[in-house]
Amino acid sequence: QAQTVESGGGLVQAGGALRLSCVVSGRIFSIRSMGWYRQAPGKQRVVVATITGDSTTHYTDSVKDRFTIGRDNAKNTVYLEMNSLNLADTGVYYCKPVDSYVWGQGTQVTVQS
Repeated sequence: QAQTVESGGGLVQAGGALRLSCVVSGRIFSIRSMGWYRQAPGKQRVVVATITGDSTTHYTDSVKDRFTIGRDNAKNTVYLEMNSLNLADTGVYYCKPVDSYVWGQGTQVTVQS
């Protein structure tokens, strides 16, 4: 199973931006669909964005036009550019291959007003 290490979270003012990174172990990274997930305080973990091996992307409605998912296959890395952050974006962000059941430690994003 692939292992993931997320980074880039932090405390940001509403309207600000952050860029999350996720380094993924495994030799078949380039063909795997990857996802970013968010777990808000007291809520279930939900998918935020996904990207296929050929870089087709999908976003949940609440982040469309604000978040951008990308990948660098040479670096086994997935990114999540987050702009115009609002309070509802607060949570722990995780990444993993879509078909994996293994979660990393995540990275905390806190948006304050």
